[in-house]
Amino acid sequence: VFPASPVTVPANSHVHILLDRKTLTTAYPLLTVSGGKGSHIWLTYSEALYDENLHKGDRNDVDHRTAHGLKDSFLPDGGAHRSFYPLWWRTWRYLDLDIRTAAQPLRLDALTASFTAYPFRERATFESPDPQLAEIWAISWRTARLDAHDTYMDTPYYEQLQYIGDTRIQALISYVVAGDDRLARQALQAFDDSRIPEGITRSRYPSSLPQNIPTFSLLWIGMLHDYWMYRADAAPVRSSLTGTRSVLHWFEGYEQPDGLLRELPWWSFIDWVSSGRIPTYGPHGESCVTTLEYLGALDDAADLENAVGDPVYAARYKTRAAHVRSGLYRECWSAARSMLADTPERDSFSQQANILGVLYDAIPRDRQRDVLRNVLTIQPGTTPNGVLSASYYFRFYLARALDHTGMADDYLQSIEPWRQMLALHFSTWPETPDPTRSDSHAWSAHPIYDLLTLVAGIEPASPGFAAVRIAPHLGALPWLTATFPHPEGTIKVEYRRHGSGLDATITLPASLRGE
Repeated sequence: VFPASPVTVPANSHVHILLDRKTLTTAYPLLTVSGGKGSHIWLTYSEALYDENLHKGDRNDVDHRTAHGLKDSFLPDGGAHRSFYPLWWRTWRYLDLDIRTAAQPLRLDALTASFTAYPFRERATFESPDPQLAEIWAISWRTARLDAHDTYMDTPYYEQLQYIGDTRIQALISYVVAGDDRLARQALQAFDDSRIPEGITRSRYPSSLPQNIPTFSLLWIGMLHDYWMYRADAAPVRSSLTGTRSVLHWFEGYEQPDGLLRELPWWSFIDWVSSGRIPTYGPHGESCVTTLEYLGALDDAADLENAVGDPVYAARYKTRAAHVRSGLYRECWSAARSMLADTPERDSFSQQANILGVLYDAIPRDRQRDVLRNVLTIQPGTTPNGVLSASYYFRFYLARALDHTGMADDYLQSIEPWRQMLALHFSTWPETPDPTRSDSHAWSAHPIYDLLTLVAGIEPASPGFAAVRIAPHLGALPWLTATFPHPEGTIKVEYRRHGSGLDATITLPASLRGE
């Protein structure tokens, strides 16, 4: 009956009480007990239960499974109504109380929990006849919420750190679902503040443990570009241009005459892969994949400089981007595989390289659709024909590539990995395919962003979201409705198929123009 009602644990006993919330939470637990002098209570907070081989499996399974994870220890003194309340919130779906009593029985009076997270409000909506899309939406929003506190966090259970790669996606979810940019502006400033004397940002900030992932500095530039497109206040972007220039100046020092980057110091993280390695380097130390992220940052920085900075820098970045783009195709394109390779030796291939090659036009326009069709069916955690697969995280960029090439009608088929996770009863999205360390990683929550921007088709048509572009991609859906929080008010779309036709009703704020 506990915690609905108090319960007494007899003297000289050892019991476990396993509680299942059904969904993950971030909260302050409050346990109140009476008596039980000499007792010892361990509280174990677990995202999922583990079998004897420490595998998770179906997140609803409890038979022959135990909780493992972070623990609190509580030593009752025998008095009445003694309460344990940690100084920092905890994360759990399953909470295991491991109780050993001594000569005095212990009464468990109550166990409550106070939810805590950043005060986002869910203002966007998405409705369709597909119940799985409703589940994917709900799980994505829960994941995004639990990973946002005083900063964004990659995971609420482990590091609780604001990483640039994760935060870029989290900020976009905040713009389109909550209509809220406050935590994103904090993050943009924090990453600018984190820059080291060499010129690049830290990979995560604030953090007492410094870590450098140079490729994440490139994604920070992309995050600034995202903000510039979604918000009319360009001040955070303008104030960060000194930082973007120092980042790209640092990278310029690693650019080779052929336009490719040689191996960078520290950790050039691109994505998690289940086998092999990314990035890889050829005999001359060059990587096509890290160069592709560099190319994207040059394009984004040129846009920002043209809009709110110095056109001289914009012209310089465009010239460098053109050189890098031609070098990538010349050095990395494999005619034999009709794919972009990971190195100039053309002996290693990845979904990631070809996603970025399409997105940043390193692959010519007339080849892009064929390339995407070839890699679209690759599932996370697999390596068909030796091609490394993109994780849940990097499929965010796959969605952008589909949009870029006019293939967004294939998007709903591309989220089959999320549909498969529903059968395992995830309540938040994990870091990687099983075996995964973290069961809640906000970088895997991007389908909620994609459903609004690709499927419902609501995207900025100009910087500052001064105009909106409505371009729905319903796939096989017969109808859908969605609402979207714009800074000037609410955008509402309603679509219904009639044979080969489509009826659409678009409602915009009075001050907003659209196409």
